[in-house]
Amino acid sequence: MNVDDGGVLSANHLSVSYAGKTVLDGVSFGLKPGEFCGLIGSNGSGKTTLLRALLGFQSLDAGEVRIDGKMGKAGLHSVGYVPQKIMLDAEIPLRARDLVTLGLTGKQLGFALNSRAVRQQVDAMLREVGAESFADERIGNLSGGQQQRVLIAHALIRRPRLLLLDEPLANLDIRSVSEIVALLRHLCIVHQVSILLSAHDMNPLLSSMDSIVYLANGRAASGKTDEVVQSDVLSRLYGYPIEVLRVMNRVLVIAANASSDVCALTSPPENLMKA
Repeated sequence: MNVDDGGVLSANHLSVSYAGKTVLDGVSFGLKPGEFCGLIGSNGSGKTTLLRALLGFQSLDAGEVRIDGKMGKAGLHSVGYVPQKIMLDAEIPLRARDLVTLGLTGKQLGFALNSRAVRQQVDAMLREVGAESFADERIGNLSGGQQQRVLIAHALIRRPRLLLLDEPLANLDIRSVSEIVALLRHLCIVHQVSILLSAHDMNPLLSSMDSIVYLANGRAASGKTDEVVQSDVLSRLYGYPIEVLRVMNRVLVIAANASSDVCALTSPPENLMKA
């Protein structure tokens, strides 16, 4: 069944394989304006491949992507992207505000003399993400949470309708994770930007996301979180019995083998201590 409801994003039957191995197998889902969606799966489940396919960086064996109703590069002007694992050397003489400015002027050769209008846009964006207090610090000297705020500002400076983030919460402390998720939810509501955020642990997103795309074995289950994160749904997705446990407002997904031993698939047990 095609996903095409006039939303910001529609991904229909996306399939990708590497060297004969299926990475994505008929993945379909859509995002409406202002929707916050978590792209959840363990390491190697295909989250980054899916984001690359949405951006046109990854060729498809089958399926199509539409952004704002447009296929291919025609829709990419509506997309902001925060990639995974950006290495920002402390020795690079690039301030936080310089990186955000490049979101507007990055196609120009060298550093152009920025107009007052550009400076005003950059200052406004830095304020929106709570980065004005360290706007003139070198980007490589900032903490992980501060860098994420600047990268989000860089991705949003052109006011895209869709924001894709690849594991932005990885390696952040608990407080920074909470603050970044709250910031993204705020931006989602205020600007009606649709957000697709990949993560291996859904728990930090539970109170903020409107929907979920859960990846396993190259396949996806998508919809409202409470409808998808159910034992029967995930059992069909994984192809073997799954139990979904809810403890202290946290979710643990586990698999039971024939001897009734259990092992965590996502949201490892130690995460239950991070309420």
